[in-house]
Amino acid sequence: MGLLDKLSGWLGLRKKEVNVLCLGLDNSGKTTIINQLKPSSHLNHLGPLSPEWKHVSQTPAQEIVPTIGFNIEKFKSSSLSFTVFDMSGQSRYRNLWEHYYKESHAIIFVIDSGDKLRMVVAKEELDTLLNHEDIRSKKMPVLFFANKMDLRDAVSSVKVSQMLSLENIKDKPWHICASNAIKGEGLQEGLDWLQGSCSTSPVTDNSKTSLVTSENMLSSCWMKQNLSGAVLKTLQICCTIFTAHVM
Repeated sequence: MGLLDKLSGWLGLRKKEVNVLCLGLDNSGKTTIINQLKPSSHLNHLGPLSPEWKHVSQTPAQEIVPTIGFNIEKFKSSSLSFTVFDMSGQSRYRNLWEHYYKESHAIIFVIDSGDKLRMVVAKEELDTLLNHEDIRSKKMPVLFFANKMDLRDAVSSVKVSQMLSLENIKDKPWHICASNAIKGEGLQEGLDWLQGSCSTSPVTDNSKTSLVTSENMLSSCWMKQNLSGAVLKTLQICCTIFTAHVM
């Protein structure tokens, strides 16, 4: 059974859209994990998607405007529209994450288990994420992938959990599992947990609302102060395209 079959199974609902944020620092393996969802991916070791599923679209940020820093993967079946937002983990793009929090239903947070030097940065970003007003009030599940377990210097998922102080998360269901995204190891375990945790979570019908509009994204002071007029214009065009994807 493919990963998207798992995600569709726990919904039990029709004509719903599920928005999942895939977050983490750059080079942690987020995009590789998302690529496992694609039926055509050469990385897919977890079995093909159900025949009813279609990989509808991919919108790489680099093909729209390099400064945006996100990829959109959209899948559809007869009963579900499933959208994954692969957010850039580079420091200059992390300010964009918060624009996607409000309408999200679950979070996948990916950690490079072999990069102990940046584990402190990962913890800081995670703490900022969990304390954001649009996340703090939600009971949304958070799935952690302690990725790159094949590396010689990788620390265990238990150690990663301790370094990130995950035991302090009291108001949300969370789970951490070791993974090797390239080989697909550990991903099925994570999705199995996500299935059980999300089975009772409400899923908002987003057919009449978009996840992000150009207005609220461009209202960011960080954006206005650091982007040139030409880039802002390009960003506005990109946001219009993005809104069309999530409608």
